[in-house]
Amino acid sequence: MENNKATQLAKEWTLNEYFDLEDRQKVEAMIADPDKHGKEIIESFHKDLEFGTGGLRAIIGLGTNRINKYNVRRATQAMANTLLAQKVDNPKACISFDCRNFSREFAIEAACVFAANGIKTYIYDVLTPTPMLSYAIRYFKAHCGIMVTASHNPRLYNGFKAYWDDGAQVTPPNDDNIIKAYNSIQDWNEIKTVNFEEALKDNSIEWIGDECKESFYSLIEKEVLQPEMCKDNGDKVHFIFTPLHGTGHPSCETISKRMGFKKFEIVESQAVPDGDFTTVKSTPNPEDPVALEMAVALMKEANADIAYGTDPDCDRLGVVVNNSGNPIYLNGNQIAILMLDYICDQRTKQEKMPANPLVIKSIVTSPLQKTIADHYGAATIDTLTGFKWMARLWKDLEDQGTDYNYLFASEESFGYMPYDFVRDKDAVSSIALMNEIVLHHKLQGKNLIEALDEIYSKFGYAQESLIALNFEGIEGREKINKIMKYFREHSNEAIAGISIKTFKDFERSTEANLVSNVLKFEFENGDILFVRPSGTEPKIKFYTMVQVKGDDLLEQKREAKAKIDKIEAAIHQIVEKL
Repeated sequence: MENNKATQLAKEWTLNEYFDLEDRQKVEAMIADPDKHGKEIIESFHKDLEFGTGGLRAIIGLGTNRINKYNVRRATQAMANTLLAQKVDNPKACISFDCRNFSREFAIEAACVFAANGIKTYIYDVLTPTPMLSYAIRYFKAHCGIMVTASHNPRLYNGFKAYWDDGAQVTPPNDDNIIKAYNSIQDWNEIKTVNFEEALKDNSIEWIGDECKESFYSLIEKEVLQPEMCKDNGDKVHFIFTPLHGTGHPSCETISKRMGFKKFEIVESQAVPDGDFTTVKSTPNPEDPVALEMAVALMKEANADIAYGTDPDCDRLGVVVNNSGNPIYLNGNQIAILMLDYICDQRTKQEKMPANPLVIKSIVTSPLQKTIADHYGAATIDTLTGFKWMARLWKDLEDQGTDYNYLFASEESFGYMPYDFVRDKDAVSSIALMNEIVLHHKLQGKNLIEALDEIYSKFGYAQESLIALNFEGIEGREKINKIMKYFREHSNEAIAGISIKTFKDFERSTEANLVSNVLKFEFENGDILFVRPSGTEPKIKFYTMVQVKGDDLLEQKREAKAKIDKIEAAIHQIVEKL
């Protein structure tokens, strides 16, 4: 059935003169060779590409279910329609793009649609990190924005992140309104566009210049907690950095050197923008140790202190510690704990801790953050997974005039928002903060592993683990649904022989801001398991969180690992059976 439907939609595509002749001919060639392209036709045309709650993300290609310039135009027109319906004065938009194949072209297409709809558009002239897009929206007081990126997805993907006037990704009601506007566009000729070069000449599209970028760097510099320490001792730490062919190179190097860190060495072969990620054996994801192989090899060769990696749009940061020649890969929770503890400790010592400080984290992020925040007198609020929810929470609190003062936000998937002048994950500000943290501890004779152990000794040991299983295509989607159904229907059964104390299905949450397709299992021993499908990738994720008390830290670590291994083995057995 889907085969017939897809083939019919493909034939309709070839007959529609809205699409470029060359593209129509390519689809015709696919239809003519079903033995070779039959599956591709189904995957490309069996449905329209959905505008999700944050935008578009899909494999690049021709077709209704692929990301291409036509679907980018459609999504941009939907954003324009939604914005213009709000009848704002002098509507403005900002656009940025990463290194992926067609990212620049898609960004220009989006700019042309905005301009054709009377929306003044500011676009970065070079590939630029997501946090700098978020910042630009706030800098220009724009009403919306687009980041063309598929973040850390495989090389075949590209995407389109939609932002609103606070600099954060869209949330209700704006995301719902954009989705409705997107779905209501049934005739491609409804989409307006202009010539890019002509729009530059009449100033309806404008390149984002150095003033905005300089303002961004200056704000980060103002937030440095020990600036003199960095200026005076920055040459005592040696960093290796890989942008994994993405947007992170100029910005992360610029802020590091301005702070005084002269030994900020780039993996040169991975500094070149490359949408095929030629030197990366896995996905360009700093969460994946394989992606950081070249940076770690250079760290060991140079006996550097730290290896960093950022994903293509530079919103995630990975950190590897040179622990006496042995590379230790920190997870996102550990990185965030180091950041939070340092911020709290330094602000307290310098008497700069604001009144009513607030820490924001996702529900699947380490509960140890709350323990640390409590110790320093900070409040903690959990949100759903995704920085758009953290940014939305902070915006709501600002709008309500609460007396909270922003302190820090993070989620376990290598995302951190140290400062609120950016309303999304920010690897540029995060690298600046980590540089300072590494130097602070090195001057005390410690590396980050030893610094973490001190935190654990003070606040108790916690360990978290993530299983992320990838299931592509139509069959993959069915598999993920089957797994979620199983865990819902067997919510009272023990996992790995450990009884369940409480079960929570967030789809049935009574808290409006916590309704999502997420399951939480709390075991009798206090450990926690979360199960959730990814909202942006064909993955299902299992988050295991354990805490162990005691006086012997080494024994606590052994016990925690054994508990996690037992739970994860049970998860794999269940998934394999389905």
